[in-house]
This record gives sequence, structure tokens and C-alpha cells, in this order.
Amino acid sequence: MFTHVQLVQAVFLSMLLGGCAANQSQVVQNSQPAQATANKTSTVAASAATARASALAPQAVLETVAEPASIAAGISIADASPLHNLDGSLSPNLQAYALEVSRVRNVPLEHVEALLKEAQYNATAARLMKPTGKRIRRSWTTYKNRFVEPVRINAGQTFWTENQAFLDATAKQYGVPASIIVAIIGVETIYGRITGDFRVLDALATLGFRYPDSTRPERSELFRNQLADLIQLDQEQILDARAATGSFAGAMGLPQFMPGSLMRYAADGDNNGHIDLLNSKKDAIASVARFLRLHGWQPGLPVFAPATLPANAGQLVTGGLNPTLSWAQLVQEGAQILPANASAAQNSWTQHKLGVVDLADESQNRVEYRLGTPNFFAITHYNRSYFYATAVADLAKSLADRMGYGWP
Repeated sequence: MFTHVQLVQAVFLSMLLGGCAANQSQVVQNSQPAQATANKTSTVAASAATARASALAPQAVLETVAEPASIAAGISIADASPLHNLDGSLSPNLQAYALEVSRVRNVPLEHVEALLKEAQYNATAARLMKPTGKRIRRSWTTYKNRFVEPVRINAGQTFWTENQAFLDATAKQYGVPASIIVAIIGVETIYGRITGDFRVLDALATLGFRYPDSTRPERSELFRNQLADLIQLDQEQILDARAATGSFAGAMGLPQFMPGSLMRYAADGDNNGHIDLLNSKKDAIASVARFLRLHGWQPGLPVFAPATLPANAGQLVTGGLNPTLSWAQLVQEGAQILPANASAAQNSWTQHKLGVVDLADESQNRVEYRLGTPNFFAITHYNRSYFYATAVADLAKSLADRMGYGWP
């Protein structure tokens, strides 16, 4: 997600926060009840603890739970002014935020205040997030060539070979193919080569309280919620908020999880009782698989349906993150299953909702259309971009071909 600064600035608004949680998502629930917290005033803290306990469970079932309540306190000011008063104390704005985080997330107020007092404005993070004021022409060809390329394919083959046994076991446990898991880690960080060196505490505080675009208050609110997640993770000793580093937007580790995604979807792949997405490849692999499964991945389905689309495919594009079309609707419009995939056993995807994916190359006045299954849209919940999800799928296919694995 954050491979080159220039690329990030161009596509970030459509790719914001890889691994971010939706309003409601499925989480793995432990077959044994999670240990109750001593203080039950915060249902958010209790549900988060349950979700993390379930990430350690060898046997799991799916259960739907709500996301934590949004933090309403706090506002963003689009300037470079300090985050604190001259004497180092919290401004009324940050103090109100601290009070609500403490109450909603069940974190001692002193702990919240101490972390906020250490947060520093990061001018680089603000600059990288600032809109350029220019419309970027979409180019699927250019985008694909940045991610489906020899460096990632070669490094991906090495990563897959080194972790093949665990990847096979994870694919069996979650139903997510090894090729998809490896491709996501490759697109995100080239297998850990580029994970970011911004202090996450500073980045999130900057973007939460000094977001550079005053016309997008929902963006700063998003980062304030992620900051609350980071503070809660620190209080629960899941990570050290003073030391954690990542991208300029606060994404961490090999899979570039935001704090909220780490809290709710990460998994302890190496079973050492601690989730470390930066240094544990097994934790990163299991976390990617768990995230996708809990965002709608259907074992056994392809990412793209083997079908030809009708001539009016562009009119069927919704641009959303969830498929809405039935196969019967598409057939009425003229869609057909490719002859080589005519058997019913190969086409279970026809029983699921589908979506037409548009991949525009505006400089060449050309659009490629594909038919996405629920698994394509599961990838868009990892990063909210059709380009991103398609690049992951295409890189995964290249890697599967290299490794001699069948393509899902």
C-alpha cells in the first residue's frame, strides 16, 4: 500500500487504510468463553478482548459482532500548530478527547493523557496526506505494472517457499489460498522490505487533530478512532504505542494493519501468546487469512468468474464494495460462462452475488471489465480499490503458476 511516496499520494484516497474494519464484520469466536474483564463498564473493551482471545483458538466458528462506538470528541484543525499547550498540557480539544476515550474504551484517564502528551505533530505525514489539487488520471496498466512485476514475483516465490508448510496449513484452516495471502503481503510491503518508519502515535495524532483537508472531517474522525484503538492496545500491552512504527497513515507490519484491524482481526499464527505483525511471518500470514475470511471470503470460489460479459458491461458497474448482481440478471444482459468451464461443479460461483469490475486506463481511453465474485470484494475490504484487489489477484496467479499450485 505504501511502496512509493508518489504512488501513495496519487492513489491514497481510494486505498485508505488497508485492513480497516467495516461497520459490522464477522469475527472468530473462541469455542470457550473469553475471560471476562474485571471492569465491565466498557462493552467495547470486552468484545475486543473476546475477539483477540478467539484469534488464538485452534477451533473456531463465525459470529457477527458490532464495531466499537466512534469517538465523538475532538476536532481537527487544518494547520501546523502544536498539539499541546505551551506548558505541555493537553489543550481543551485533546482533553475532551482523552476523557471520552477513557470512558468508551475503559482505559485509565492517566494512561490516555500520558500518551497524548507524548504525541508530536509530524509535518511529513500531514504533507503526504494533503490533497494535490490535481485530478489523477486513472491507469490500470500503470498501476498493475507497479505491483505485478519481477521484484514482487521473485520475492514472493522465495517467501512462499520459505513458509510453504505454514501457508498450506493456514490455507486449509481458513479456506484462503496461499497465493492470495502471499500476494497481499507482497503488494503491501514486498514481504517486509518497506513497512514504514513513522511513529504511529505521532502519525495518528497528526492526522486526527491536524488533518490537512478541512473539507473532509470524516477523515480526521477516522484517524481519531484509530488513535483510540492504538491507545487501547498499548494499555492492554498488545503493543508499545511509544515505539510502534509504520506508514504515514499508521498501518503496521508486513500486512500493514491499522490498529483497529490488529485489535479485531489479527491472529497469533506462531502460538506464542503474542501477535507481532512486524517480526513474525506466521502471525502476518494467519492475520491476512483471518481478515479475509471474516470479510466475506468464500472457500472454493475464484476471485473472478470465468465468464464473458455483455456489451453493456459498463452500465452494470456500481463501484461499491459488495456484489449486488445475480447470475440470472447477468445472463439476461448477455453474459455467458466460458466453454471450458461449463460443468456445474466448476461454477458454484453462479449461486452467489457478483459484481462487474471496471479497470479504466483513461490515458488510452480504454476500460477492461471483469466479473468479481464475493472473494474479489473480500479483498476490497482489505483495501478499498478495484485496482488494488485486481493487482492482488493477478500477482497471486503469477505466484501460483510459479509454485505449481492451482489457481482458485
